[in-house]
Amino acid sequence: MGKFGKSFLSQVISDGIKGPFVTIMLNTHVGHQNVEKDQIKFKNFAKDAKRRFEKKYPEHAWDLFQTKIDELLADQSFWRNSTTSVAVIITPEEVLVHRLSIRVDDQYYVGETPYVLAVIKNAQFNYPFYLLALNRDSMQVYQVENNQVREVELPEEAPTTIEKALGEEITGGGNFNYSAQGGPNSGGEGVAYHGFSAKDEEVEIDHVNYYQAVDAFFKNDFSNEEHLPMYLFALPENQTLFKKVAKTNFFKADPSISSSPASLSLKEIQTCTQKLIAELTQKEVGEYGKLLDRKFIDQLVDIVPASKEGRIANLFVATSNLADGFGEDPDTEYDRRQVLNTLAIDVLENGGEVSILEQKDAPGEKSLTAILRY
Repeated sequence: MGKFGKSFLSQVISDGIKGPFVTIMLNTHVGHQNVEKDQIKFKNFAKDAKRRFEKKYPEHAWDLFQTKIDELLADQSFWRNSTTSVAVIITPEEVLVHRLSIRVDDQYYVGETPYVLAVIKNAQFNYPFYLLALNRDSMQVYQVENNQVREVELPEEAPTTIEKALGEEITGGGNFNYSAQGGPNSGGEGVAYHGFSAKDEEVEIDHVNYYQAVDAFFKNDFSNEEHLPMYLFALPENQTLFKKVAKTNFFKADPSISSSPASLSLKEIQTCTQKLIAELTQKEVGEYGKLLDRKFIDQLVDIVPASKEGRIANLFVATSNLADGFGEDPDTEYDRRQVLNTLAIDVLENGGEVSILEQKDAPGEKSLTAILRY
């Protein structure tokens, strides 16, 4: 789970924030007309929430909530943000806004706790990491967090090119423009030699020396205070060589992106990165199935008391439990979601982990499973 998601969940379920809570989940859009539709939907959810709130909490004043809702509706910077969706959690004292990268079921909730199931789902496969985009004679670094990619600004002395890294020590002249057949290659990638000449050997020596310089930079000079892993984006032959020389302890050989990052835009890098995230996700999901070897329960009537007693290490909730639009029986579905939400918060408060998965990815494809500590 990404640190931002963990931090927000910790904040909203802490003892320092008092309810009651009004939570509004909303998919957001760009463009004037679509933003107006979002604002109208938000306003209508607030009206519905007011009716439910006044019925459930007659001793509390709605005015404190309405003031905060009106301020949000008038805040143009709030509506101009182009994230996929947003969770707005309102208390008598404050407003907490959490931007999400997943689509949600547009809804509102009123209760003793904030509604956090969508926040959990958004955070669970959110892997923060560095991506090393490595060519034969150059490199760039990107940071991935909350499924967004940004280029990392490296110090001037970083070995971003072979000329900068090796200088006068370049033996082959820094010319890597050979194809697999030995002819010119405009991308500077994919060198494969059929019978080395002296020139070829010099070029290959430069290749090794450059990658050693890149590795030394990350090992000795790169600031990675959060100890994030670093994955590789490079052609297979470049990956093979770099993996042989790499000694940086946060470099991970697997998974990787096996294609050339040369000349790609940030948007194209983002698209390629999603494939790596999907591999990390499937690897994590595969580990979940092994948890069924431990003691578990899969009936709600047993899981609820176990969650309050702190006996649950991992709770898995399948999305099949959550009908879009509250289904054919909105009141029943609303109450069921509140039960599952409270269950999730109890598990988190007691140091457990909660995952919201597609049915096919859930352990044993069960709709609800709790792995017990004891």
